[in-house]
Amino acid sequence: MTDYISIKNWANDDKPREKLAQQGRTSLSNTELIAILISNGTKNKSALDLAREILQLADNDLNNLSKMSIADFCKINGVGPAKAISLIAAIELGGRRKKATQSSNIIKSSRDAYHFFQPLLQDKNYEKFWVLLLSKNHSIIKPYQVSDGGISHTVVDPKRVFKAALEHNTSSLVLCHNHPSGNLNPSKADIKLTHKLIQASKTLDIQILDHIIVSNTGYFSFADEGKLK
Repeated sequence: MTDYISIKNWANDDKPREKLAQQGRTSLSNTELIAILISNGTKNKSALDLAREILQLADNDLNNLSKMSIADFCKINGVGPAKAISLIAAIELGGRRKKATQSSNIIKSSRDAYHFFQPLLQDKNYEKFWVLLLSKNHSIIKPYQVSDGGISHTVVDPKRVFKAALEHNTSSLVLCHNHPSGNLNPSKADIKLTHKLIQASKTLDIQILDHIIVSNTGYFSFADEGKLK
Protein backbone atom coordinates (compact mmCIF):
# COMPACT_ATOMS: atom_id res chain seq x y z
CA MET A 1 0.00 0.00 0.00
CA THR A 2 1.99 2.98 -1.29
CA ASP A 3 -0.33 5.58 0.25
CA TYR A 4 -0.28 4.15 3.78
CA ILE A 5 0.82 6.66 6.44
CA SER A 6 1.26 5.57 10.05
CA ILE A 7 -0.84 7.43 12.67
CA LYS A 8 2.36 8.54 14.40
CA ASN A 9 3.09 10.69 11.34
CA TRP A 10 -0.31 12.40 11.38
CA ALA A 11 -0.93 15.89 12.73
CA ASN A 12 -1.67 15.82 16.47
CA ASP A 13 -5.24 17.07 15.91
CA ASP A 14 -5.93 13.95 13.85
CA LYS A 15 -4.44 11.42 16.25
CA PRO A 16 -7.20 9.75 18.33
CA ARG A 17 -5.30 9.77 21.64
CA GLU A 18 -4.17 13.37 21.31
CA LYS A 19 -7.64 14.40 20.14
CA LEU A 20 -9.23 12.84 23.23
CA ALA A 21 -6.71 14.54 25.53
CA GLN A 22 -7.17 17.95 23.90
CA GLN A 23 -10.85 17.96 22.93
CA GLY A 24 -12.50 15.44 25.25
CA ARG A 25 -13.95 11.95 24.81
CA THR A 26 -17.17 13.08 23.15
CA SER A 27 -15.24 14.60 20.24
CA LEU A 28 -14.16 11.16 19.02
CA SER A 29 -16.07 8.98 16.57
CA ASN A 30 -16.79 5.33 17.28
CA THR A 31 -13.96 4.45 14.91
CA GLU A 32 -11.50 6.61 16.81
CA LEU A 33 -12.52 5.17 20.18
CA ILE A 34 -12.06 1.62 18.89
CA ALA A 35 -8.67 2.60 17.43
CA ILE A 36 -7.52 3.72 20.88
CA LEU A 37 -8.63 0.41 22.39
CA ILE A 38 -6.77 -1.72 19.84
CA SER A 39 -3.74 0.56 20.30
CA ASN A 40 -1.77 -0.18 17.13
CA GLY A 41 -2.15 -1.34 13.59
CA THR A 42 -0.07 -3.48 11.25
CA LYS A 43 2.61 -2.81 8.68
CA ASN A 44 0.02 -1.77 6.10
CA LYS A 45 -2.96 -0.74 8.23
CA SER A 46 -3.31 1.89 10.91
CA ALA A 47 -5.33 1.28 14.07
CA LEU A 48 -8.04 3.46 12.49
CA ASP A 49 -8.11 1.25 9.40
CA LEU A 50 -8.61 -1.81 11.60
CA ALA A 51 -11.28 0.01 13.60
CA ARG A 52 -13.21 0.79 10.41
CA GLU A 53 -13.06 -2.87 9.39
CA ILE A 54 -14.31 -3.92 12.83
CA LEU A 55 -17.30 -1.60 12.58
CA GLN A 56 -18.01 -2.77 9.03
CA LEU A 57 -18.03 -6.37 10.27
CA ALA A 58 -20.64 -5.29 12.84
CA ASP A 59 -22.66 -3.45 10.14
CA ASN A 60 -21.76 -0.18 11.90
CA ASP A 61 -24.08 -1.19 14.74
CA LEU A 62 -22.74 -1.01 18.31
CA ASN A 63 -25.33 -3.56 19.44
CA ASN A 64 -23.91 -6.04 16.92
CA LEU A 65 -20.39 -5.13 18.02
CA SER A 66 -21.23 -5.94 21.63
CA LYS A 67 -22.25 -9.49 20.63
CA MET A 68 -19.05 -10.30 18.75
CA SER A 69 -16.80 -13.05 20.07
CA ILE A 70 -13.01 -13.31 20.05
CA ALA A 71 -13.29 -15.48 16.94
CA ASP A 72 -15.47 -12.86 15.22
CA PHE A 73 -12.94 -10.07 15.81
CA CYS A 74 -10.08 -12.28 14.67
CA LYS A 75 -11.68 -12.67 11.24
CA ILE A 76 -10.09 -9.32 10.45
CA ASN A 77 -6.50 -9.51 9.25
CA GLY A 78 -4.46 -7.64 11.83
CA VAL A 79 -6.75 -8.29 14.80
CA GLY A 80 -5.54 -11.05 17.09
CA PRO A 81 -6.85 -12.43 20.38
CA ALA A 82 -5.17 -9.68 22.46
CA LYS A 83 -6.93 -6.87 20.58
CA ALA A 84 -10.21 -8.80 20.58
CA ILE A 85 -10.04 -9.36 24.34
CA SER A 86 -9.35 -5.65 24.94
CA LEU A 87 -12.46 -4.73 22.97
CA ILE A 88 -14.67 -7.30 24.71
CA ALA A 89 -13.41 -6.14 28.12
CA ALA A 90 -14.23 -2.50 27.31
CA ILE A 91 -17.73 -3.47 26.12
CA GLU A 92 -18.32 -5.47 29.30
CA LEU A 93 -17.20 -2.56 31.49
CA GLY A 94 -19.68 -0.31 29.69
CA GLY A 95 -22.49 -2.75 30.42
CA ARG A 96 -21.50 -3.06 34.07
CA ARG A 97 -21.34 0.72 34.46
CA LYS A 98 -24.87 0.99 33.14
CA LYS A 99 -26.08 -1.53 35.68
CA ALA A 100 -24.15 0.15 38.51
CA THR A 101 -25.77 3.52 37.80
CA GLN A 102 -29.33 2.30 38.13
CA SER A 103 -31.04 4.93 40.26
CA SER A 104 -33.38 2.86 42.39
CA ASN A 105 -33.41 -0.36 44.34
CA ILE A 106 -37.22 -0.44 44.22
CA ILE A 107 -39.21 -1.74 41.24
CA LYS A 108 -42.13 0.61 40.70
CA SER A 109 -42.91 -0.08 37.04
CA SER A 110 -42.15 -2.23 34.03
CA ARG A 111 -39.57 0.36 32.96
CA ASP A 112 -37.72 -0.03 36.26
CA ALA A 113 -37.61 -3.79 35.69
CA TYR A 114 -36.45 -3.31 32.11
CA HIS A 115 -33.66 -0.96 33.17
CA PHE A 116 -32.50 -3.52 35.70
CA PHE A 117 -32.47 -6.46 33.28
CA GLN A 118 -31.31 -4.69 30.12
CA PRO A 119 -27.56 -4.72 30.96
CA LEU A 120 -27.81 -8.41 31.86
CA LEU A 121 -29.58 -9.51 28.69
CA GLN A 122 -29.31 -7.02 25.86
CA ASP A 123 -26.16 -8.40 24.20
CA LYS A 124 -26.83 -12.12 24.56
CA ASN A 125 -26.99 -14.37 21.50
CA TYR A 126 -29.11 -16.98 23.27
CA GLU A 127 -32.12 -16.88 25.57
CA LYS A 128 -31.75 -16.57 29.32
CA PHE A 129 -34.53 -16.59 31.90
CA TRP A 130 -34.19 -14.58 35.11
CA VAL A 131 -36.39 -13.74 38.06
CA LEU A 132 -36.09 -10.68 40.25
CA LEU A 133 -36.86 -11.52 43.87
CA LEU A 134 -38.63 -8.66 45.66
CA SER A 135 -39.64 -7.81 49.22
CA LYS A 136 -43.05 -6.55 50.39
CA ASN A 137 -42.27 -2.97 49.32
CA HIS A 138 -40.93 -4.23 45.97
CA SER A 139 -37.31 -3.52 46.85
CA ILE A 140 -34.81 -5.86 45.19
CA ILE A 141 -33.66 -8.82 47.24
CA LYS A 142 -31.73 -10.60 44.53
CA PRO A 143 -31.73 -11.36 40.79
CA TYR A 144 -31.63 -15.06 40.03
CA GLN A 145 -30.86 -16.77 36.72
CA VAL A 146 -33.17 -19.75 36.24
CA SER A 147 -31.92 -21.07 32.91
CA ASP A 148 -30.28 -20.38 29.59
CA GLY A 149 -30.85 -22.03 26.26
CA GLY A 150 -30.68 -21.58 22.52
CA ILE A 151 -31.38 -18.80 20.07
CA SER A 152 -35.15 -19.21 20.13
CA HIS A 153 -36.07 -20.74 23.50
CA THR A 154 -34.96 -21.82 26.94
CA VAL A 155 -36.40 -24.43 29.28
CA VAL A 156 -37.73 -23.10 32.59
CA ASP A 157 -38.38 -25.38 35.56
CA PRO A 158 -40.99 -23.74 37.84
CA LYS A 159 -39.50 -25.60 40.82
CA ARG A 160 -36.25 -23.65 40.43
CA VAL A 161 -38.15 -20.37 40.28
CA PHE A 162 -40.08 -20.91 43.48
CA LYS A 163 -37.27 -22.66 45.32
CA ALA A 164 -35.21 -19.47 45.01
CA ALA A 165 -38.22 -17.35 46.00
CA LEU A 166 -38.93 -19.38 49.14
CA GLU A 167 -35.28 -19.50 50.20
CA HIS A 168 -35.12 -15.69 50.19
CA ASN A 169 -38.54 -15.00 51.76
CA THR A 170 -39.71 -13.35 48.58
CA SER A 171 -43.06 -11.56 48.52
CA SER A 172 -43.21 -10.93 44.78
CA LEU A 173 -41.41 -11.69 41.54
CA VAL A 174 -40.66 -10.13 38.19
CA LEU A 175 -39.99 -12.67 35.45
CA CYS A 176 -37.73 -11.76 32.56
CA HIS A 177 -36.19 -13.33 29.49
CA ASN A 178 -34.64 -12.05 26.29
CA HIS A 179 -35.40 -12.51 22.60
CA PRO A 180 -32.08 -12.46 20.69
CA SER A 181 -34.03 -12.16 17.43
CA GLY A 182 -35.24 -8.69 18.45
CA ASN A 183 -38.90 -9.68 18.15
CA LEU A 184 -40.66 -8.48 21.29
CA ASN A 185 -43.93 -10.33 20.79
CA PRO A 186 -44.42 -13.16 23.31
CA SER A 187 -44.60 -16.63 21.81
CA LYS A 188 -47.32 -19.14 22.67
CA ALA A 189 -44.74 -20.88 24.86
CA ASP A 190 -44.00 -17.59 26.67
CA ILE A 191 -47.69 -17.04 27.38
CA LYS A 192 -48.24 -20.64 28.50
CA LEU A 193 -45.24 -20.54 30.85
CA THR A 194 -46.34 -17.21 32.35
CA HIS A 195 -49.81 -18.52 33.14
CA LYS A 196 -48.34 -21.72 34.59
CA LEU A 197 -46.06 -19.74 36.93
CA ILE A 198 -48.90 -17.42 37.94
CA GLN A 199 -51.09 -20.35 38.95
CA ALA A 200 -48.26 -21.87 41.00
CA SER A 201 -47.49 -18.53 42.66
CA LYS A 202 -51.04 -18.23 43.99
CA THR A 203 -50.65 -21.46 45.94
CA LEU A 204 -47.48 -20.11 47.57
CA ASP A 205 -48.90 -16.60 48.14
CA ILE A 206 -46.16 -15.05 46.01
CA GLN A 207 -47.29 -12.38 43.56
CA ILE A 208 -45.90 -12.23 40.02
CA LEU A 209 -45.83 -8.53 39.19
CA ASP A 210 -44.71 -8.77 35.58
CA HIS A 211 -42.99 -10.76 32.89
CA ILE A 212 -40.60 -8.66 30.82
CA ILE A 213 -39.26 -9.63 27.41
CA VAL A 214 -36.04 -7.78 26.57
CA SER A 215 -34.35 -7.16 23.24
CA ASN A 216 -31.88 -4.61 21.90
CA THR A 217 -34.79 -2.52 20.64
CA GLY A 218 -36.82 -2.29 23.85
CA TYR A 219 -39.09 -4.46 25.95
CA PHE A 220 -42.52 -6.04 26.23
CA SER A 221 -44.41 -6.05 29.54
CA PHE A 222 -47.10 -8.66 30.22
CA ALA A 223 -48.49 -6.43 32.99
CA ASP A 224 -48.69 -3.31 30.80
CA GLU A 225 -50.45 -5.29 28.08
CA GLY A 226 -52.96 -6.86 30.47
CA LYS A 227 -51.66 -10.39 29.94
CA LEU A 228 -51.05 -11.36 33.58
CA LYS A 229 -54.30 -13.30 33.87
